[in-house]
Amino acid sequence: MLEGLAAKIQATMKKLRGKGKLSEGDVKEALREVRLALLEADVNYKVVKDFTARVQERAVGQEVMQSLTPGQQVIKIVHEELTSLMGGAASKLEPALRPPTVVMLVGLQGSGKTTTCAKLARYLRREGRRPLLVAADVYRPAAIKQLQVLGEELELPVFSMGDKKDPVDIARGAREHAFSHGNDYVLLDTAGRLHVDEELMTELVRIKESLEPQ
Repeated sequence: MLEGLAAKIQATMKKLRGKGKLSEGDVKEALREVRLALLEADVNYKVVKDFTARVQERAVGQEVMQSLTPGQQVIKIVHEELTSLMGGAASKLEPALRPPTVVMLVGLQGSGKTTTCAKLARYLRREGRRPLLVAADVYRPAAIKQLQVLGEELELPVFSMGDKKDPVDIARGAREHAFSHGNDYVLLDTAGRLHVDEELMTELVRIKESLEPQ
């Protein structure tokens, strides 16, 4: 999902980069496309509205419009505001005082949690860590198999108890496995869910209370 969002924003910015002059209408049209891309990526409506308002306020100023490179100026503003929206600075994954560090990946269905889980594990291994991938999505068909295939490709261990177990029990079992096998990070690939799905949201709370993930 993030790759798709980035591609859409980059395509919009490319249109601006090629313009020698910009009108207020050009900026509004570009921001409309950015707004749609963010909303399609399930970014909160109010967050998107505030973001585009800040960019437009800065981008339609006389200094930007009359500069020699107005397109580049607008792109710079969008980049700065996106960086601010994401927190402004990179934050590191802090290890637990007592290993293993448990990380729970959550989000909507199709948002890329399983792939992100594998990428995070690969990153941690490069940092000298020993991550354990955990197949805790017992609802989506082939979710467990997908994580196992990614684990095989990356030569990383995958913990699974099948799709008939309670995800809370799987998470507990994974932590015990990590203790006994020297894994210092446990990465839980959980099922996709909406915030209105009370049963699945309660499941996340139970996992959190059981393992206290980072």
